[in-house]
Amino acid sequence: MHGHTYRLRVWIEDQPDPVLGWVMDFAVLKAIVKPVVAQLDHKCMNDVPGLDNPTCELIAVWIWNQLKPSLPKMIRIELHETPTSGVIYEG
Repeated sequence: MHGHTYRLRVWIEDQPDPVLGWVMDFAVLKAIVKPVVAQLDHKCMNDVPGLDNPTCELIAVWIWNQLKPSLPKMIRIELHETPTSGVIYEG
């Protein structure tokens, strides 16, 4: 067993709201992402349902599948397990 300090980046694509000037409020985005990350943080990922083989690539797919229903405008996630190693997943 070993662990990583993962870094997750979530990409949302759309036109900025003409009044608010943003695509999505970052507070709303964080509120959606936080519970998904909490399912993985400081956990044995092999014990997380759906992550029997928790490679960075498969964790990215798992995260995507958790987030996409609540973030239909999500176009990409980047998951880095080290500062120089990671994966980009676009569904």
